[in-house]
Amino acid sequence: MGIYDLQFDEYGNTKALKVSAKGNAVLFHNYTNKGVAFSEEERETFEISGLIPPEVKSLSRQVLNAQEIIAGKGSDFEKFIYIRSLFDRNATLAHALLASDITGYMSIVYTPTVGLVCQHFSAMFRQGNGLHFYPGNIDNAEKILRRYERGDIRVAVVTDNQGILGIGDQGAGGQAICLGKLMLYTQGAGIAPWHCLPISLDVGTDNEKLLSDPKYIGWHHRRLTGDAYLEFVEKFSKAFKTVFPKAICQWEDFSKQNAFTIRDTYVDEMISFNDDIQGTGSVALAGILAAMKIKAERLEAQVYLIHGAGAGGMGIAEQIEAALTEGGMAVDAARARIYTLDSRGLVTTDRRLDPYKEKFAKDPASLAWYEGTMDGSLENVIEKAGVTVLIGTSGQQGAFTQGVVTKMMANTPRPMILPLSNPTVNAEATPSDIYAWSDGKALVATGSPFAPVIHRGSEYRIGQCNNVFIFPGVGLGVIASGATAVRPSFFTAAAHAAAGCMSEEELKRGVLFPAVDRLHEVTLKVAKAVARAAIRDGVAQKCAFSTFDHQMDSARVDEAIDHMVWKPAYLPLEAS
Repeated sequence: MGIYDLQFDEYGNTKALKVSAKGNAVLFHNYTNKGVAFSEEERETFEISGLIPPEVKSLSRQVLNAQEIIAGKGSDFEKFIYIRSLFDRNATLAHALLASDITGYMSIVYTPTVGLVCQHFSAMFRQGNGLHFYPGNIDNAEKILRRYERGDIRVAVVTDNQGILGIGDQGAGGQAICLGKLMLYTQGAGIAPWHCLPISLDVGTDNEKLLSDPKYIGWHHRRLTGDAYLEFVEKFSKAFKTVFPKAICQWEDFSKQNAFTIRDTYVDEMISFNDDIQGTGSVALAGILAAMKIKAERLEAQVYLIHGAGAGGMGIAEQIEAALTEGGMAVDAARARIYTLDSRGLVTTDRRLDPYKEKFAKDPASLAWYEGTMDGSLENVIEKAGVTVLIGTSGQQGAFTQGVVTKMMANTPRPMILPLSNPTVNAEATPSDIYAWSDGKALVATGSPFAPVIHRGSEYRIGQCNNVFIFPGVGLGVIASGATAVRPSFFTAAAHAAAGCMSEEELKRGVLFPAVDRLHEVTLKVAKAVARAAIRDGVAQKCAFSTFDHQMDSARVDEAIDHMVWKPAYLPLEAS
């Protein structure tokens, strides 16, 4: 494990680092480095006295210094570079900085700034973070995973870099998404950074700009497809399961059909899920559940339209169906209430479709109002189907026009309208426009952060429908319960838990999601709900990362979750 060994308490939380190195080696490792916060005793023990200035500064003082530095940066992109470079030097300080203002910093380390980072990944590359597999080393995947210096991996975020939300194929640059997601695992769920592993499956790129760029540092070939692609993923998956059989594998930013194929192929072979499909579906359902509390209506009474039939959109459709059927509705009846649109209009069975779209495709013969493709337009479907919940995952800026909102208002006094496309410039509508066009009656949430809206003299916070409210809690709940698989019921449970975090005052003001500064609180509630779902589903076992000697029950798993959370504070360093 390199220069240190992890020392755990009974809950699997790190209580100390046992360090075998001395001198600069301690200063140059981002998990052992404390900057000028090393105590006098530590400076002598690890022979770093004289290698750093004499003044001992606390972590809180270091955070203030970092805040001053970052405030002087001219752009969010420059702030991202600083935070990542700080993490590479001192991971604890970087996370303490993020925790000091998670609302402000989340938009830098993740949406929307991370998209720009993906696009400039090669030019800004400083040092390796995580692992990069490509056709030249995939046959050695197990060996590479085994020698990776951080043992005790608990969660990996794995991408093939093709379906980066809003910007598509970014080749090796997709690794930035993995890095950002794992920072949020630490911030939300308290999964320590040394338990997190970002992984890029670099199967090439079809991005012409990258292929012609001499600075590009990824595998300079067009993407593997077909059997060659699937064989590559299989080699990785087999190696990962062998080396880290108890770790979670979160599939991230796979494109369309590949996303569904890989999720479904490994759902019973690995502890895995696809956040773009299942996390997106769960967080959208959380917003819908909150809206039902505001409207005092039932899920079964709504008609749903998802504008954008990619992985995220279809994941939302799947999750709505799951919630409806868990409530007692038959599958066919549930699907009848869910409409999907793609770039060609209403998704129907009379045209050639990718397999992942078939489940929610409408038979034209079942729709009395549908006579041809012209009837499949957004406004017409809203009007004729009586849509009450409209969700945008299309990436089409301005798709939700005033006419669309007017049609929604004709179906229900308080329509739910979620323009979820990222980044901000791709949102189907701005909250301020939706509020103006609906006279403040619409229930609105967005995928990217938006400023509060002033309407008729009152200020309204715009809830962010962000997967961050779901995936860290799912991960922590799975780890704490020792779940051997990630079941669909986990995401329904997560949605109910997230929706349950909304206060009566927030609901009265039409807010659908908690403020981001409540991330840790929400994550713990989601984790406990997921762990209980694992117990109910019979997939919970002994937590692999604790010293508990028995299978979890509800009370024990709550205790474990409360105690296994790492917080950004300097750990004791013990000489080995």
